Amino acid sequence: NGLIDRLRQANERFGVTLFVIEHNMRVMMNLAQEINVLAGGKLIARGKPEDIQNDPKVIEAYLGGH
Repeated sequence: NGLIDRLRQANERFGVTLFVIEHNMRVMMNLAQEINVLAGGKLIARGKPEDIQNDPKVIEAYLGGH
């Protein structure tokens, strides 16, 4: 993805923190070092991508787990 590559390059080149709002979890898992997950306007999880993808609250809210 061209945009994701550009965002990553900006982060690496300039050392800036990026604030990205994205509903595509795959994009965020590949881009972010830390993720904050909101559902219904409330913070339900915060952590590294590998922790977020296994978080039961995130799975229920975004990945369709029941």
